[in-house]
Amino acid sequence: MSGNDQGDDIRAIETIIARQFQSLNWTSAKPGDWDTFAGDFYPDAALFPAARPAKRQTVDTFVERIKGLSQTTLHSFNETMLGSKVHVFGNVAVALGVCEILENDTDVTRNVEAFLLIKDDGAWRIVSQAWDRESESNPIPTYLMPRK
Repeated sequence: MSGNDQGDDIRAIETIIARQFQSLNWTSAKPGDWDTFAGDFYPDAALFPAARPAKRQTVDTFVERIKGLSQTTLHSFNETMLGSKVHVFGNVAVALGVCEILENDTDVTRNVEAFLLIKDDGAWRIVSQAWDRESESNPIPTYLMPRK
């Protein structure tokens, strides 16, 4: 694989991460793009939200839970990608995406999301995703933040 091919792979993965964050944006007037979100995952992919104890979720289970929240307590949700770090080796890749989240137009938090991806039949797909929320005791490291 040439350096240019790897650059193309990194850009493709960065596009997937950005699309993931964008597809989960919704308001009371505009639902999230659930099909686009689910479409980037390999069948039977595993998701691990920040809540502990850790509990594996399927993409379908996660989407159904989020859809339910969007109809009850979480009236708006906006994820903005702040940056990403991607490492590719052949047909496997790991990536960390940093995002800022605005919930119900009032609560701002930041997450780091970890993606494990495979390239299959020429396309990158997420096989697993896990994330954690930034806190005072768990700040996002400077090396993951975009340079200003």
